[in-house]
Amino acid sequence: MDDVQLKDASAGHVVVEEVNPAAPSSPRVLLTEEDAIQRNRCLHDCLQVLDKIVLGLSAIFGLQDDTHLTGNQYSIVGCIAPAAQLAWQPFSSMLIVKIRPRILMPAMVLGWGIAQVCVPACRNFAGLVAARFFLGLFEAGCLPLFSILTAHWYRRSEQPARVAVWYSTHGPATIVAALLSYGLGHAESGVLAPWQWIYLVTGLLTIVTVPLIYWRLDDDILSARFLTAEERSQALERLRANQSGSASRDFKWNQVVEMFLDVKCYLFAAMSFAISLGGHVASLFGPLLLHGFGFDNYKTTLLNIPFGVLQSTVILAAAWAAGRTRWKSVPLLTLLVCILTGFVLLYVLPRGHSHLPGLLVGYYFLAFIVGCNNTVVSWILANTAGQTKKSTMMALFNAASSTGAIVGPLLFDSADAPEYHSGLRSTVAVYLAMIAVVLLQVGTLMVLNKLQARRRVANGKTARIHDHSMEARYVDMRMDNAETVGGRAFADLTDRENDEFVYVY
Repeated sequence: MDDVQLKDASAGHVVVEEVNPAAPSSPRVLLTEEDAIQRNRCLHDCLQVLDKIVLGLSAIFGLQDDTHLTGNQYSIVGCIAPAAQLAWQPFSSMLIVKIRPRILMPAMVLGWGIAQVCVPACRNFAGLVAARFFLGLFEAGCLPLFSILTAHWYRRSEQPARVAVWYSTHGPATIVAALLSYGLGHAESGVLAPWQWIYLVTGLLTIVTVPLIYWRLDDDILSARFLTAEERSQALERLRANQSGSASRDFKWNQVVEMFLDVKCYLFAAMSFAISLGGHVASLFGPLLLHGFGFDNYKTTLLNIPFGVLQSTVILAAAWAAGRTRWKSVPLLTLLVCILTGFVLLYVLPRGHSHLPGLLVGYYFLAFIVGCNNTVVSWILANTAGQTKKSTMMALFNAASSTGAIVGPLLFDSADAPEYHSGLRSTVAVYLAMIAVVLLQVGTLMVLNKLQARRRVANGKTARIHDHSMEARYVDMRMDNAETVGGRAFADLTDRENDEFVYVY
């Protein structure tokens, strides 16, 4: 079989080096422009993460005192945004299918930016709850939409790197939040408190980027402005091996039903729950944990800079490992062991100067949590086909993530500060369970592949189909027998409906 060599596909440059002369219409498309648009998504993922991080940093600069929060009200404020996301997920999954991304994404970003700007005007618990509710409402569809756009443009072997690129913005967002908080924390103003300046600046940064999204974003391959008609067909052909269908504006209820009957979807949701639970604990209570080690406000803020650097490093390393080994589960299990080690260290070590190195190691191990996110998202995209099923699955993923974000902070009682032993103990149990879930998912996908092989034999095809979508080199599927392999790749079939779909683990 002849093939087409792609240069630097994992590094963000999908460029064809040579074309099979026997197939003059082989995909020969330059997608560096789409990678430039992907960087636009990175910017807004960074801003979304920034909006979440500033709540934890604002807590050490007077937010709780100025808004008169008592008891567990701070934890509840941290839960409201994910609660809104959870409530909005059914509508979000439909909007993603029905509304063009070029319209939907700018509207969501503008909405959450306005909500962020309104936070400094809050003077009490009720005001914070209202502002945070609308913040979560407008953020609800961002992750599912980002994920589906990535699946629409890239082969399965390329998706982990792309997902990792926009997830790696967690690191820069953490660093920017730390530097902004450090600088604005020194601001002396009779008008606004430092925490209010932090929210105002981050909200305005979000709002001013809205025109950039509308200008740069394309809905899908078939309507991409930077591609010619021929290049659009070539770009679409690259994705045949994915066997995951093409973009569709039809919301198919049978795919929704299939998603809810699919065991692997619930296992992915359980992973999302655990990751989000730990992630929101780190963002909401991380600064408070550091403060409890004996650092002042400004040192606590600056110590988040290496945390951000480590986040980006871990995300990119996990994506590289997934692409190199073609395994999703092994890098994920490695990350989970490191995270579990971090939570255990924070739980068992007494607070005090003599244990400070171990405590900091435990805290920085929490940076590995964000590496799980991109690994699981790329794992979902690689194992889910059908436009409606993908959007519903990502809505379920986001709903589980929102649930974890709600539960996580509630495990931590302010009366247990600064050790937060009860919350840390519960988090350790959750991550032990997640390791078991990952192993169970691997077994589930292996069984599904065996069932797919039996279906192919029953349909007169070979039992084993080589998964070209996971290869570093692009392979022209049209060189196979088109009547039996890849013929229904763009028919918007689900992974269960298409017997040629191969699950990856």
